[in-house]
Amino acid sequence: MSILNVSSLTPASFILNGIPGLEEVHLWISFPLFTMYSIALTGNFGLIYLIYSEEVLHRPMYIFLALLSFTDVLMCTSTVPNTLCILWFNFKEIDFKACLAQMFFVHTFTGMESGVLMLMALDRYVAICYPLRYATILTNVVIAKAGMLTFLRGVALVIPFIFLTKRLPYCMGNVIPHTYCDHMSVAKISCGNVQINAIYGLMVALLIGGFDILCITVSYTMILRAVVSLSSADARQKAFSTCTAHICAIVITYVPAFFTFFTHRFGRHTIPPHIHIIMANLYLLMPPTMNPIVYGVKTKQIRESVIRFLFKGGENSSHKI
Repeated sequence: MSILNVSSLTPASFILNGIPGLEEVHLWISFPLFTMYSIALTGNFGLIYLIYSEEVLHRPMYIFLALLSFTDVLMCTSTVPNTLCILWFNFKEIDFKACLAQMFFVHTFTGMESGVLMLMALDRYVAICYPLRYATILTNVVIAKAGMLTFLRGVALVIPFIFLTKRLPYCMGNVIPHTYCDHMSVAKISCGNVQINAIYGLMVALLIGGFDILCITVSYTMILRAVVSLSSADARQKAFSTCTAHICAIVITYVPAFFTFFTHRFGRHTIPPHIHIIMANLYLLMPPTMNPIVYGVKTKQIRESVIRFLFKGGENSSHKI
């Protein structure tokens, strides 16, 4: 039996089939996705500009928030424009290398999202447990190094996905029942052995998500102990209030992430494919859409900065008139 050359079984392009079973309502599904994407871009770019322009927000907590907003923009932009092209114009073909690139960016930025949430939990831990040393511990240099290490961690762990996917033979066709290229969605249409892909994917999920959740849990356990020991009820309420927005961001990010992760591996025969694909899209779009709203509503300094910015803009307009 002759040995097949894997390169001869590598397609020039893939066909992203959108949301199987809901092809007739693709156009209607696109409108909420487009609305959420527009809100995400407006909210996150607005938040980044506000943090940059308002000196009162030049603190570690808000620098991490700006990093989260920047990551959110990159994360949703890595998939949503391509998804909208599929839903609006039926542009389903994607080059093989472009698919690998999209896979890299999706997994890198989702890992970065988790890492930044972990850094923000550590920021709250330092702010509440070591308030007098807060500014000296979390300097701009430390924040920059922490952000860079989080990014490099994602890159280092995601790069093997590319090589593991590229080595597979694709003799069962080139149609991917999804709206974007992710690691296991591409691997599953291969006719080769994807056990290594599955094991490594699980290992990366544990190294990134598992480690980050552990750090977040430990941080909030220490925060809870410190807050409960405070004698003043007002001090306890104030300390808890600084964490409310971050806890909401954690829930918004990890709940759809867990649903997507577990249904991808254990619920394929019980959950309809279109539910899984819709949740996979919401997993990448919900945090970027909701995080600016949550922080705008729950954080007093951001609300006050928005009001100052709006009134400043109104005063400038009245002077021009």
